[in-house]
Amino acid sequence: MVEFAVLLPMLLLIFAMIIEGGRLMWAYQTVNAGVRDAARYLARVAPPDLCKTGGVVTGYTTDLENIVRNSVDGAALFPSGITVTAVVPSHSCVAGSFRISPAPVAQVTANLTITFPFASVFGFAGQSLATINTSITDQSRVYGS
Repeated sequence: MVEFAVLLPMLLLIFAMIIEGGRLMWAYQTVNAGVRDAARYLARVAPPDLCKTGGVVTGYTTDLENIVRNSVDGAALFPSGITVTAVVPSHSCVAGSFRISPAPVAQVTANLTITFPFASVFGFAGQSLATINTSITDQSRVYGS
């Protein structure tokens, strides 16, 4: 019993680290895949003469948010404590030997906030987990350019 009582805080800490690490990797992979899909979608629907006409891609924000945040059937993809706070589309014009020069490159950035439900367990080790704010970005050249 005494040995168990001594080891219990370390076991709880290891268990919390495994759970939080798994949630963090799941969230990162899911958002990364969503942002990649959103960038590909934006590259397909954006006009190829975007750089010549001076167009913008902000009109696609709602569709891109749905791609990043939800599955195909509309269900939320993330566990509690993981929130996509913003999805920001943009584009840049890259000069080169393309068919259309400068060629538009679509970019999607997702801002992510992660809070840890087992953060109090890390107090056993004298540590604390703050909320993590990060962003994930992906680019794709606009089709037809």
